Amino acid sequence: MTTIPSWRRLPRPATLGLFLFFCAGFADGALVPFFPLWASSEAGIPVGAIGLLFGCYAGGELLAAPLIGGIADRIGRRPVLIASSLGVGAGFLALFFVHGVVATALVLLLTGICESVLHPTILTAIADVTEPSAHPRWFSMARVSSSAGQILGPACGALLALMSLRCVFLAGGTMLMLGGIVMLLALEETISAGRAGRATGDGDEEYEEEEGLSALLPAFRDGRLAKLLLWVVLFEVAGNWIEAVIPLYAHDAGTLTPSGVGALFAYAAALTVGLQMLVSRMVEARSALWLTVGAGLATILAFALLAASPAMLALIGAVSLCSIAQMLVGPLVPTAVNALAPQARRASYMAASSVAVDLKDSLGPSIGTALYALAPRLPWIAGIPLVAIASLGLGAAIGRARRPSNESKSNPSARPEAVNPPELPVPWSPSPATE
Repeated sequence: MTTIPSWRRLPRPATLGLFLFFCAGFADGALVPFFPLWASSEAGIPVGAIGLLFGCYAGGELLAAPLIGGIADRIGRRPVLIASSLGVGAGFLALFFVHGVVATALVLLLTGICESVLHPTILTAIADVTEPSAHPRWFSMARVSSSAGQILGPACGALLALMSLRCVFLAGGTMLMLGGIVMLLALEETISAGRAGRATGDGDEEYEEEEGLSALLPAFRDGRLAKLLLWVVLFEVAGNWIEAVIPLYAHDAGTLTPSGVGALFAYAAALTVGLQMLVSRMVEARSALWLTVGAGLATILAFALLAASPAMLALIGAVSLCSIAQMLVGPLVPTAVNALAPQARRASYMAASSVAVDLKDSLGPSIGTALYALAPRLPWIAGIPLVAIASLGLGAAIGRARRPSNESKSNPSARPEAVNPPELPVPWSPSPATE
């Protein structure tokens, strides 16, 4: 019988990473629902410019992630996590003081640049101190932590909005500043100083002397990663239509008020918190293709429900199925990316995968709302074949990414680092203070 270790016996960098995921989820949950209301009513920003401002935030991430996303491989995880969490927190706090389109756009652009390295570096730090076989479980817990923050963030924001809408930025910024301070005081580096910025000697010699842009754009160097991320983008963009279009779809149909839409997506986040670990345990022995096909079928059924009716039961069923699809696929992608990554380029590969997520957040709403403008049910009808194709392609790509570690048992010459994983490249070890 397998026993679950106590939190005190778990690797400290990994548990601190979960805490930072919670802080980031809280800040995002406080920002997103209230930003449009604040922009139009308190900041003097025209309604037509609000979408552009959201694009500045995502644009900062898209511009910075390929260029500086792998910086944690060069200078270490700890300084990047401290600087990025403090930087994003400072950006949220700055929104409390700014007015006008130009100032707000500049703050959001700089905040997005800092945020571009936050999530991939957290995942990389977790991967540094946990066994490869445990990565899906840890990445599932990261999703749970983020979703828990996305429940409490809007709830706290709703209370603060009674005083002033700009107060929600104080809450989000303070939470991330707290996360940065905790990293400063408690986080230990997960790679040795001698290995930050150079190859390990375990199959990574080809990267030892690489400098410049090519060294920081692994998706363009590694064809396997580029193919994997292409399928991720296709699957996630289509899935994002549920989140992006349902508010318009439900409002125009008279099904939900704006507060009802917020409650609906808070329910979806709560569903992830309650079921993610259970679902991960139930399907941990299944193949990647089985999981992605299951996620595709769940998303297709959600689209079919929405195409049939905008009624309340259809909306609840659709967001429930979409949450289940993300529970199946969510932990698979960082696990596959980490399996592809040379050990000296883990943060760079994770940063490349975060670009795919950022593309989802920018392309998903724009494409989905454009289709909705043509016909209210067109996003759901067009999404069904797209999700079917993308889920099959994603399953095959993830299977190829994870195959070397599976084949290594019978072929010791294939991917030596997968056969005998190198010792954890960390100075961390259990001590009386951590046990």
